[in-house]
Amino acid sequence: MSSVLTFALAADARAEAAPAGNAAAPATLDTMIVTGTRGSNRTQFDTLAPVDVFSQEEIQAIESSDLNDVLAQLVPSFVVQRMPMNDGLVFVRPATLRGLSPDQTLVLVNGRRFHRSALLGARGAQGPDLAQIPVHAIQRIEVLRDGASAQYGSDAIAGVINIILDDRVGGELSLGISEYSEGDGLGRKIGGRHGFALGDKGSLSLFADWDKSDATSRSRQRADAIAFQNAHPELAVPDPVQRWGQPDLENRHFGFNLNLALNDSVDLYGFGLYGHSEGVSDFNWRNPDGTASVYNRSRVFPGWDARSLYPTGFSPKYGNEQDDLQGVLGLRGYWGERWRWDVSGSYGRNRIDYTLGNSINASLGPDSPTAFYLGRLSQEEKNLNADIVYSLPVSALAAPINIAFGAETREETYGVDAGDPASYAIGPGAVTGLAGGANGAPGFSAANAGRWSQRSRAAYIDVEAPLTARWTVGAATRYEHFSAFGESVDGKLSSRFEFTPDLALRGSVSTGFRAPTPGQLYTQSTQQGLDTVTLQVFTTGRLSPSDPLAIQLGAKPLKPEQSRTASLGLTWKNELGFSGSVDLYDIKVTDRFSQSASFAVPAGVPNPLAYTSVSFYTNDFDTTTRGVDVVASHTTALGAGRLSTTLGYNYNQTQVDSGATGVATNESQRRIFEERLPRQKATLSSTYAWGRFSVLGKLRYYGAWTDSSGNATGDIFQRFGAMSFVDLAVSWNVTEQQTLRIGADNLFNRYPDEASFQASRGLIYSRNAPYDTDGRNLYAEYRIRY
Repeated sequence: MSSVLTFALAADARAEAAPAGNAAAPATLDTMIVTGTRGSNRTQFDTLAPVDVFSQEEIQAIESSDLNDVLAQLVPSFVVQRMPMNDGLVFVRPATLRGLSPDQTLVLVNGRRFHRSALLGARGAQGPDLAQIPVHAIQRIEVLRDGASAQYGSDAIAGVINIILDDRVGGELSLGISEYSEGDGLGRKIGGRHGFALGDKGSLSLFADWDKSDATSRSRQRADAIAFQNAHPELAVPDPVQRWGQPDLENRHFGFNLNLALNDSVDLYGFGLYGHSEGVSDFNWRNPDGTASVYNRSRVFPGWDARSLYPTGFSPKYGNEQDDLQGVLGLRGYWGERWRWDVSGSYGRNRIDYTLGNSINASLGPDSPTAFYLGRLSQEEKNLNADIVYSLPVSALAAPINIAFGAETREETYGVDAGDPASYAIGPGAVTGLAGGANGAPGFSAANAGRWSQRSRAAYIDVEAPLTARWTVGAATRYEHFSAFGESVDGKLSSRFEFTPDLALRGSVSTGFRAPTPGQLYTQSTQQGLDTVTLQVFTTGRLSPSDPLAIQLGAKPLKPEQSRTASLGLTWKNELGFSGSVDLYDIKVTDRFSQSASFAVPAGVPNPLAYTSVSFYTNDFDTTTRGVDVVASHTTALGAGRLSTTLGYNYNQTQVDSGATGVATNESQRRIFEERLPRQKATLSSTYAWGRFSVLGKLRYYGAWTDSSGNATGDIFQRFGAMSFVDLAVSWNVTEQQTLRIGADNLFNRYPDEASFQASRGLIYSRNAPYDTDGRNLYAEYRIRY
């Protein structure tokens, strides 16, 4: 269902298990894969759709402990943004595959659907938080770059990322440290894994890690803060008054991975992941001479002035505490030689608690606290799966027909818990213009709070048939019914033809869908921002599409996004060490999900939070995304060592075809969707290994892209040119079990052009950049395998 057959995965893992102490070898086109096929004998070269396979060695060659950053360097069409000072997006970073929304890529762990984050991000996307999956516990990653809703269900419009946990006997311990050349962002990490043999019946792998990174700051003093200091020389105004950069962040992860043969034909399997993170980020500075909604004196509070608390203004501190849990338990086995079966249950939960410090609810005057609990968001998912595969022998065919079918039931529940009453209260000072709610991020009120659920049931059939020794075809169809909006039926046809044993043509056509989540259907929120022109704080409300005011302004019930994908590719390999693929794709998405244009609250309608504007989620527009993926690699002996080179390139263009974003009333949204990400992204990496040493050099290239100011009205745009970065790392195998690696990301300390329209806020480099804007990062890592 929303999974691959994990009995095939376990069989592969046992076949590939390496002796303790040996490093994993890089994945090759002969590596057995389980994503995109329910056959048990497919390699990366044999697949009917493009599948990238990344080995543990390739994953660990990247310094970051955040899986988002790892995938951004491995997968050409995968882009992740840093998003400093952007509410919850600072901690749950938006990541996209092929330029589509974060929730249009399905994420699996060991072939089972990984739950969503509780955060509804930019334009309402609600995707999984990949940072909750510990990098050092991963054995390999498989990325299916093709529409796959007919095989796996909702969300698989852009493709599927399957994270396969390490289950090998033996273990390792790693220690790492890093820091930016500017002298900030100090990172420390430690991780360990140990795999126990359960006799000759299987294995149990336990893992844990901890990492902590200090904040970075790429800021300069705001012009209005300089003016404020000049006007009040008796005060010591902080410089800078607010910090643009990565947050203070600490993460802890624990987990296990179990495979146990109960008898000759039945296996018990399961895994568990738990993550806990805490972080703090800055918000915009409140200027005492310019923030009337906080600093104006009120007749309601005679003798009281907010300057008594914050004489030099204040920058609220936004806190995030996150708990993440995923558990799977299942049985799989065989009936004779041709039948395989798999039944499993899974539970996933993401819970985020928000706090705000160094702030005030001005409408409460002297009774206001300065620190607030803003409330909790939660996402909970329960899945039951049953999958069966039959290998049907047909004498006229070169190999048996693979027939897979199964069923799934899933329940999603979204929750909002209210914060402290003071975090959302509209106090007596509101009648004189003092702002209600915690300033910077009003808490979730009792009216926001609740629990909302959606259930789905699904059935599928997936067939692969080798018509000849060279020609294979596949077909899949899936029916799914959702309690909130009804049913969806999707299909996929695929084919592969081998011209020679080393050259093949492949292609597919499919339909797909992404169902709106309970959080998108039913919740509402309040957000504050700073206009880059007026430097005034504005408050916007995002209403549920079923809210009476939203309906009055044109909101309609949400329905699923629908997609149509066509792809065509060529893949090759030869005995000289060359291999690769070129794949063209065309993805049409209709009824695409977004946030509506902002509307002024009609006169006479109650507006206790003094919303500057309100909006709602809507099926806003249709898009066409076209592109090409190129992957090529070469391995050869060179001198005393071996040289391995890999090129990954993606060209991706999205065009808005029709809908509200395509008209003048929402021209800003149209431009954001078409230009916010680079159309081109490439990575060229080479590793030269000899004796106990190896050197990795990498060139990362990002094409031009467009940024927007995010103003409540009058959005401002700036075009940024292409950027390239060079990374370098040197590894020394101190012994067969111990490795020391030192390196530098962005070796030449390159920065993009400054974000001119954001200069009024003290920001230097765009917070929406598709790459890190903090400069050179130096690191060292020591790894022990046993």
